Amino acid sequence: MCPAPVAPWTRTRLRAAPLPALALALLVLATAFLAAVFPRAVDAYESEGVRSAVAGAGAARTGIELGAPAPGLDAAQREREKALRGAALRAQYREVVAAVPRPLRIDRAQSTYGARTLEPPEGLDQWLPRPDSIAPQFTLAAQAGVDAHARVRDGRLPKGEGLTSDSRRVEAAVTADTARALKLRTGTALHVDSVIGERVTVRITGIVEPRHPKGGYWSYDPILRTPSLIDVPGSDPQAVKKRWHAALLLAPGAGSFLPAVDQNPQRYWRVAPDPGALTARGLPALKQTIASLEGGPLRTELRGFTHDDALVSTELDKVLAGYEGLRDAVTPIVAVAAYGVGGVAVVVLLMTCSLTAVRRRGELALLRARGASVRGVAGRLLAETSVVAVPAAALGLLLAFLVVPHARAWPSAVAAAGVCLLACAALPVRAAFAHRGQRAHEGRDDLVTARPSRRRTVAELVLLVLAVGAVTTLRRGGLGGSDPGAGDGSASLLVSAAPLLVGVIAALLLVRLYPLPLRLFARPLARRRGAVGFLSTASAGRASAAQALPLLGLLLALTTAAFGGSVLSGVADARDRTALLAVGADVRVARGSGNLPAGLAAEIRGTPGIGEVAAVHIDWYLELPDHSTAPLVAVDPAVYARLTRSTGLGPFGDGELAARGGRGGRGAVLPAVASPDVARRLGKGAHSFRTPTGSFKASVEAVRTGTPALPTGSAFLLIDRSRLDHPDDTALLATGTPGQRIDAAALTRSARAAGAGIEATFRATERAALTDSPLQSGAERIYAAAVAAGAGYAVLAVLLALLHSAPQRAALLARLHTLGLSRRQGRRLLVLESLPQALLAAGGGALVSWAAIALLAPGVDLAQVALAARGTLAGVGDVTLRADPWSLLLPAVGVVILTAGVAFVQAWWTARRTAATELKTGDTG
Repeated sequence: MCPAPVAPWTRTRLRAAPLPALALALLVLATAFLAAVFPRAVDAYESEGVRSAVAGAGAARTGIELGAPAPGLDAAQREREKALRGAALRAQYREVVAAVPRPLRIDRAQSTYGARTLEPPEGLDQWLPRPDSIAPQFTLAAQAGVDAHARVRDGRLPKGEGLTSDSRRVEAAVTADTARALKLRTGTALHVDSVIGERVTVRITGIVEPRHPKGGYWSYDPILRTPSLIDVPGSDPQAVKKRWHAALLLAPGAGSFLPAVDQNPQRYWRVAPDPGALTARGLPALKQTIASLEGGPLRTELRGFTHDDALVSTELDKVLAGYEGLRDAVTPIVAVAAYGVGGVAVVVLLMTCSLTAVRRRGELALLRARGASVRGVAGRLLAETSVVAVPAAALGLLLAFLVVPHARAWPSAVAAAGVCLLACAALPVRAAFAHRGQRAHEGRDDLVTARPSRRRTVAELVLLVLAVGAVTTLRRGGLGGSDPGAGDGSASLLVSAAPLLVGVIAALLLVRLYPLPLRLFARPLARRRGAVGFLSTASAGRASAAQALPLLGLLLALTTAAFGGSVLSGVADARDRTALLAVGADVRVARGSGNLPAGLAAEIRGTPGIGEVAAVHIDWYLELPDHSTAPLVAVDPAVYARLTRSTGLGPFGDGELAARGGRGGRGAVLPAVASPDVARRLGKGAHSFRTPTGSFKASVEAVRTGTPALPTGSAFLLIDRSRLDHPDDTALLATGTPGQRIDAAALTRSARAAGAGIEATFRATERAALTDSPLQSGAERIYAAAVAAGAGYAVLAVLLALLHSAPQRAALLARLHTLGLSRRQGRRLLVLESLPQALLAAGGGALVSWAAIALLAPGVDLAQVALAARGTLAGVGDVTLRADPWSLLLPAVGVVILTAGVAFVQAWWTARRTAATELKTGDTG
């Protein structure tokens, strides 16, 4: 019978080395959290994007209406009236709601039913407003739920009991907007034509105010809430006439009256989807449901209890298609960040386990020499790491659920389980592979003398082939070039991993080249009198070959951080550029049509935060010599030149608009700045122009593609306004004071108080509007997290590498202290020893990041992430990826500073301890 062990292996090891176990637990916790929270974050912002797209499209587009005609004229009168009454419509509405399946959840509060006239009758009363002497039209609607969706401001709600198609009097209510526009009040009697017999009298019994005017109940058919002026077709397209179109709200039970004024009234059942119940994962089923409603089995089912000719109308499918287009454009770019951080996390995790295996190589070799089997050693190491990794991964998964509570569970669970499996298996597999055979003696494994194996060379060549294929595919078709739905999902994954593969190949290349600079620097330093330089280089070269793994992790982390930072910088620059092109300056004050008051410019200059105001006169219809027209822009040259230079929109010097031949002479030729199109039409030489504000002679002296007054790339001719007789201000362009915030509220009040129709547009407001989509803001947050995670893993790689070699460095420093090395020289020695790897990682990381961005930029279009819609891209062009100097240099410099700082602290701490503490009997450091 074998004696029981004195203490279990796992407990003994954890007690003997608690700090490495704690470090592994923290690493697994952070990595499992990132792996688990990523799919949840993506799921959350995609679902929020669906809800935002549906809610922002409005009820008129996303609402679902089932419309059916009333029974035909061949049916009995009582049958037609019964089909239009509220009781019959209510029963059919309940069947419609019950027939609509999930995931389309119905917002019952905004859904309704009723009957209305399709051919609106005209109002016969002469006192009704008639803009072009044309009688207004009225839609009569008997819609359920008016009492719940409106407040009675005056009078009462109408009654509808006992009405038939033979009735000639009916009660109705109108909204406050309708009453105001049509000059209606409680007790007013309207008269409309009937189909048969004498005209019908509609008495207004109440005026109501919608409780939620933007809700689906009132917004699906806006005419019920707000009257509108509609065009009346005529023979002259240049003289379009208008007429009022309004709605009269009958009682819900008054539908049976509608055949009196319309031979073919319509029954309808309107279903409002609940945006809050929509999710991204339910989108395919939702699209299938809508397709079935519009022309599939579900429509056939609805026709079974409504009418054989019932039709479903909605634009919800188009709204969802637009959302899918944006999502499909954003997803590959987000996948790049996911692959980058995932690759760095895997490398750092494997690096940690590999360094642990190297550190414990003597211990495991002793176990093998004493008869332990490979399986036994691997099993003990598996148990040792599992005790630490499994709880840490479970805690990371729990934190992910707490941070993003509403999302699918299984992708996060699978991701966290993968991290846990990798953390548990990496050390046992690495140890089993290294100790599969017993060896009596192992040679030195110096970094300088180590030679890559054939297996490593083959693996690197495979990665090189994959990287070349990914980069080629990305440059040809972009990130969205592969369609996963078309059967090449693996190609799409490979393309998204292109930046990571480029970083891996470059990192492996630098790892292979790392010994070369050490050898080159060691030779001249060996001939110098000082020993610190040679010792530091020699010590760095004698480090274990496993020290190349931190270099690999550092390069990948720096590449990921720089790539993500460049993406964020490109997104910010695109939004700034788009906002500038929309406004032309920090603030633009203008009136839709007409001039601005003369004193408004001075008042705007006094607003807090405003630096300079450029008054602009724009004549939109300047006639050119070829009888075409182009906008004329007249400005103060000095002020406007400073504005162009500060905004970067068509900059020019102060003297470029100065007149030749004497400034005071009316015959002088004005130099002009023109757009390329206008410059081509005018050619060389002076031309005379006549405008309502004066005549002048000008020649094109400079060509600019844009100017702040007209920033969107339209044609223009820019001159000095002093040569015009009465150049009124049509726009004011203002810039802000550096370091001071513009008082937007005060400026808006000043603009509106100056006259009707004067509005102030702010560049900051336009920029904020570009981030409305949750898809874009979610993708931006993912990249910000990727930058932070990449920087964090870079710091972690540095610390792990330094901690791994800390005992050897401390022992070396203690020995050298016994030989007379001073404390100052010891600090220099440790700092210089740590710098080669840090400098190579920093310089290589910055170089690799720049090369990867330059190589992949043609295939990365950031427009969908940066801008709210493709329509905002006028004048902006493609938003391509560009290297951001700060993203390249800051992480690299931080790695060098951190490495030197840690080495300096270790040297200081070691110097405080005695040599006997470091040089113990049997020490092999």
